[in-house]
Amino acid sequence: MEERRAARPEDGVLTRIGQAIMLHRAGDREEARNRLSALWHEIGPQGDAFHRCALAHYMADTQDDPQDELDWDLRALEEAEGFVTERRAGTGTAAAEPGVAAAPEGGQGTRHHPLIALRAFFPSLHLNIAADYAALDRPADARAQLLRARASVNALADGEYRQGLRDAIDRLELQLGGAAGRTP
Repeated sequence: MEERRAARPEDGVLTRIGQAIMLHRAGDREEARNRLSALWHEIGPQGDAFHRCALAHYMADTQDDPQDELDWDLRALEEAEGFVTERRAGTGTAAAEPGVAAAPEGGQGTRHHPLIALRAFFPSLHLNIAADYAALDRPADARAQLLRARASVNALADGEYRQGLRDAIDRLELQLGGAAGRTP
């Protein structure tokens, strides 16, 4: 198996993803999709899994077809899970749950390790996949993903992001007409 290229802060990939996101949020969905697609091909299948996860996560939002959106969201989840597996195997980092890692030895406490940053993606990835399934009239699959979203959001620190995800999970549950893994 070929090794993936490691993410480097100076490579600009995350900056370019951010620029495409800004285009999308400004209303230029097609140009955002075109730039993300070109970057996806540039990164390639052996590119850094963190980059591939982030790119696929945002590429999903630029799709016009619900099935295409689901396909990109599933790619993002696959890359996230692959990133967690690679980092555990490559660094010996043990984690109690997907996306959770100890800080690198000798690292600064405030430095964000990509694995820790990725942890915040899991609830959003599962929520997006649940919404995709709901749009495709697959409520059982949507509820299963909501269970995963709720479990992973509970692993996040309290804050605005966590609460926003919880609220979005609650809204989708209401839309689907049932609770998924709600805890008192």
